[in-house]
Amino acid sequence: MRLNELSPPPGSRRARKRVGRGEGSGYGKTSGRGQKGAKARSGTKAYTTYEGGQMPLQRRLPRLKGEARGRHTPAHPKVYDPVNVGELAAVEGDTIGLDELRAAGLIRKKADTLVKILGDGEIDRPVTVRAHAFSRAAREKIEAAGGRAEVL
Repeated sequence: MRLNELSPPPGSRRARKRVGRGEGSGYGKTSGRGQKGAKARSGTKAYTTYEGGQMPLQRRLPRLKGEARGRHTPAHPKVYDPVNVGELAAVEGDTIGLDELRAAGLIRKKADTLVKILGDGEIDRPVTVRAHAFSRAAREKIEAAGGRAEVL
């Protein structure tokens, strides 16, 4: 066997499609491009998000918050887990922090949870409450009972 006798196995190599070489080839006249339109022209390519004139998806969806709407709308506003003063009465101990609230099932177990104490309900014992935010009414009720409201 010599190099000039080598050839690929039959059927492993495919001949190049020669378009525009007569009707009998099946790729004559319009060369497999159909009739008119942008796809029939040379050198044109529709961008990937083109939907044929239909309103594109990125224009159908509402605009995002943040920079897209203007600088005054935060893209990711702080989300607090609310806990009412009345719910604090069920928590044992003189100091109530995030761990105690989690153990009582009043806030989510996620570590980055922000907690705000709200003023609904009453508390009748002095406690030190540690949270990320307090409403004015909650702070007044905690301090009226002889406790302290500490912001984390």
